[in-house]
Amino acid sequence: MKFCSACGAPVELRQPPDDNRLRHVCTLCTTIHYQNPNLVIGSIPEWEDGRILLCRRAIEPRHGLWTLPAGFMENGETTTEAAIRETLEEANARIAIGELYSMYNLPYINQVHLLFRAKLLDLDFSPGVESLEVKLFEEQDIPWDELAFRKAENFQFHMGDLTAPAR
Repeated sequence: MKFCSACGAPVELRQPPDDNRLRHVCTLCTTIHYQNPNLVIGSIPEWEDGRILLCRRAIEPRHGLWTLPAGFMENGETTTEAAIRETLEEANARIAIGELYSMYNLPYINQVHLLFRAKLLDLDFSPGVESLEVKLFEEQDIPWDELAFRKAENFQFHMGDLTAPAR
């Protein structure tokens, strides 16, 4: 960050009083600009017979790989609203949200990922603008090696911290 969004003056990194981190602080109006993690919210849409709806990405990162419908949460929406919206945007699919399935902290990219189990309400789905294709997969046909989530033996809540990949 180079300039204050409140007044346009330059900002500099400094530690405000009673804070424990460096922040971008305006040199003129002294506004403190906090930078916080992004929430990535998604769903695991499941049809009545146990098949899971996946999307093949049409955008980077990971163009062409299969993924669950997910994306950045918007201001003014709840986590469940974000999961429903992302599923509609990426797969034109309507879902009913179930329980929270996983939460992963990715501090090396300033993100927190939340995935909800979801019931697919009908079979009227199609690729959204961020998907090349969408498809229902039976468990044995899911391309596990091409996914960002791991196969679970049960549907209990998962939580963890992910470290940066080795370079």
